[in-house]
Amino acid sequence: MEKRARVLIDCEDAKGLVYQISKVFYDRGLNIDNNREFVDKEYKRFFMRTVVSGHFDVEELHDELASVVPADARIRVIEPSDKKIILLATKESHALGDILVRHADGELDATIECVIANHNTLETLVKRFDIPFFYISAEGLSREEHESKVMACIDQFKFDYMVLAKYMRILTPAFVEAYEKKIVNIHHSFLPAFIGANPYKQAYERGVKIIGATAHFVTNDLDEGPIIAQDVIPVNHRFEWKDMQKAGRDVEKIVLSRALALVLHDRVFVNGNKTVIF
Repeated sequence: MEKRARVLIDCEDAKGLVYQISKVFYDRGLNIDNNREFVDKEYKRFFMRTVVSGHFDVEELHDELASVVPADARIRVIEPSDKKIILLATKESHALGDILVRHADGELDATIECVIANHNTLETLVKRFDIPFFYISAEGLSREEHESKVMACIDQFKFDYMVLAKYMRILTPAFVEAYEKKIVNIHHSFLPAFIGANPYKQAYERGVKIIGATAHFVTNDLDEGPIIAQDVIPVNHRFEWKDMQKAGRDVEKIVLSRALALVLHDRVFVNGNKTVIF
């Protein structure tokens, strides 16, 4: 039976890599449906994303590719299927609601395993979509105690990515390390400007003429993880900071949706503290 796969390779750059990799596909009788590659010249790092179709065994194809690329290569042979995601939220509904609607309309190309929140404000909204909702209060608990309860809930599920849909809590290093490169966050600012709390008020006080949003992978550096997607909209002197906040929520939804589409379709390579997007 003919299959398709997304083949993702990043490794130290070397001459003839595109030829050697393509030859593996050719020798196996596979068709290249789409191909993109990039070389980071500063760090001499090669990136390639290829969609192939034909008859193949995933492990055999992986091993044959490994035989023709540098030893440090990271190779992924992924048969396209809906990813599984977990959503973390607090009280704000705009980012979460947008994801739930896209999921209900079949646009997300993912299944939502559950929503976990530290307030019960969004429970009614989530249950309208027949998605499991877990309310885990942080009241009276240390950050570590609360995260232990959240992690116990998360670990009941198998998932590919966790999405912070306006989850307004700073994560501990232990939490981030437990789910390294699996946490996607939407930040209500055009990073690296206005990091931290209430960036719209910061932007208003600075008199900015644009506001934006940034979706990024979470690291232990607050709001400084590898950026996946960004966008901005114009504002002017007539905007109070609450007007900026209202307008910014639309940008946040769009940017988070765009970032999720890239991640869920295996178009993102993490390259140090940057990303390569195909």
